[in-house]
Amino acid sequence: MASKLSPEDQARVDDYLSAPQHQVERAPFKPLRLLFMVIATVIVLGLFSRLLTYWLL
Repeated sequence: MASKLSPEDQARVDDYLSAPQHQVERAPFKPLRLLFMVIATVIVLGLFSRLLTYWLL
């Protein structure tokens, strides 16, 4: 896809994106870890809600 920016503006964008603060290495995405975190959160909140109903009713 061709850039709609002028060459000067594109050079500024390229300089900005090549700055060290924009070159941070990211850890790989781990979907199973996210799934376990969501499941654990749902279980904990479910247990908490049951505990609240036990205390209040």
